[in-house]
Amino acid sequence: MLAKRQLIRLVRQPEGVLVDPTGKAAGRGAYLHNQRSCWERGLKGALGHAFKTELSAGDRERLMAFLVTLPDDIPVLEKNPEMAGKASPE
Repeated sequence: MLAKRQLIRLVRQPEGVLVDPTGKAAGRGAYLHNQRSCWERGLKGALGHAFKTELSAGDRERLMAFLVTLPDDIPVLEKNPEMAGKASPE
């Protein structure tokens, strides 16, 4: 698990769901890793569940625009160097 500071905060506000770079915007918040696969899963339904609302077309458009700026997924060993040399579960 990563610390909040290493995650990207999203916030639900009256104008929609927005990326919150400061982590301090008022509204219901949710956190995602900075990896495309995490955002893709979030857009499939997890974010709507976290925000207790359906994402609008505008919300999805804004979040997809941010998603394309994210790096491709980072291999597990790069994220967790302490895992180097340990077998991963199958």
